[in-house]
Amino acid sequence: MDLFLMFFYCLPLLPLVYMAWRVLDQRRHQNCYILDYECYMPTDDRKLSTKFCGEVIRRNKHLGLNEYKFLLKAIVSSGIGEETYAPRMVFDGREASPTLADGLLEMDEFFLDSINRLFKRTGISPSEIDVLVVNISMLATLPSLSSRIINFYKMREDVKVYNLTGMGCSASLVSINIVQSIFKSEKNLQALVVTSESLSLGWYSGNNRSMILANCLFRAGGCAMIVTNKPSLKDRAMFKLKTLVRTHHGAKDESYECCIQKEDEKGFVGFHLGKNLPKAATRAFVDNLKEIAPKILPVRELLRFSALLFVRKLRQKWSKAAAGATARPMINFSTGVDHFCLHTGGKAVIDAIAQNLGLSEYDVEPARMTLHRFGNTSAASLWYVLAYMEAKKRLKKGDKVFMISFGAGFKCNSCLWEVMRDLDGKNVWADFIDSYPPKNLANPFLEKYGWIQNEDPDTFYVPDDYEIPD
Repeated sequence: MDLFLMFFYCLPLLPLVYMAWRVLDQRRHQNCYILDYECYMPTDDRKLSTKFCGEVIRRNKHLGLNEYKFLLKAIVSSGIGEETYAPRMVFDGREASPTLADGLLEMDEFFLDSINRLFKRTGISPSEIDVLVVNISMLATLPSLSSRIINFYKMREDVKVYNLTGMGCSASLVSINIVQSIFKSEKNLQALVVTSESLSLGWYSGNNRSMILANCLFRAGGCAMIVTNKPSLKDRAMFKLKTLVRTHHGAKDESYECCIQKEDEKGFVGFHLGKNLPKAATRAFVDNLKEIAPKILPVRELLRFSALLFVRKLRQKWSKAAAGATARPMINFSTGVDHFCLHTGGKAVIDAIAQNLGLSEYDVEPARMTLHRFGNTSAASLWYVLAYMEAKKRLKKGDKVFMISFGAGFKCNSCLWEVMRDLDGKNVWADFIDSYPPKNLANPFLEKYGWIQNEDPDTFYVPDDYEIPD
């Protein structure tokens, strides 16, 4: 009788209990986990040394002595080492006249290597993939590259497919955001995210300085990853997405035009990097930090920063002299972040982020080493940086990893990951991680080409076989 009465009195609460269970179950399935990822390692016959870079430059008959000097200076001082990778057509001497087949070959080699390895290591078959997101900015084909992958692996007819182009170096986090949004409405999904850049058809053969610089910075690479919201795979997962923020300044003409693909005066298509790029990047970076900082930092740090900012404003109001003398306070992101995964857009980009966030050399080491070993691999670069941290066994269960990326548009996207388990570091860096960081990051050709730092034209060295264009 007592049990019956207890059940009778609790009966009105059952709908509330059911609703609470539904909410908790829904939240549990909305989590976004990286189960595993695979960074692409091209074959050794595609390594691009500085000496070979010089040969490629000389092959461009549209370059004069000043452009030759400018490019060598950019290569030697870029922070890029001797073991980055380029497309095969560069080694065949056909960079001035690439074909669609060159672009497809570059992508196929990446797809069939990295995706195969990923499926094999995770034990997941292509038929188990529910969502496919592919981001390759500089190559749009018909059928799409995502359809090409589906055809390679004979995926299911009901797989949800997203093919992104033109999103630039920040496309990886755009892809993750798409998957995250899908996970909010559907349970027990597995997504394959493929991110790379096609350099073959984007090679610039003209002599415009704002456009030839891209040839010096970008290198071949890519990453494939499996992302899931299955609670049953939580214990196998490597990372859990905590928050993601996207900032887009495309409405500002200055930001829109600072990174743009266009034709030069002679009709050569290339990627223009404008002088206002640092300014546009800083604006996007600051706006992005304003939004994500309250989501990833402890309240005490936000209060400390707010108090210092308030005091600084009071001093500025009281005394103009004090306004110039008082340094702007900085947020200490280390209070909520253990590791910083920075986009390897170039040495200047890494230096600028380090300065703005007050990061140590330890914090930026993964980005510097990735730039040195693999170059700027566009949207894939973040994952090479993450792999470096993993290979160095820095990533322990519970650690927080802050990713920051920039891209044409102009965009700044960032996110925070939580490490789900201690990681063993068996990845693209494994075979040579013990040699990093090297004692000296200076390009070995700095000694030979050191004269390029001197603007005196009398010191300008011209190779004996260099042909001066008409």
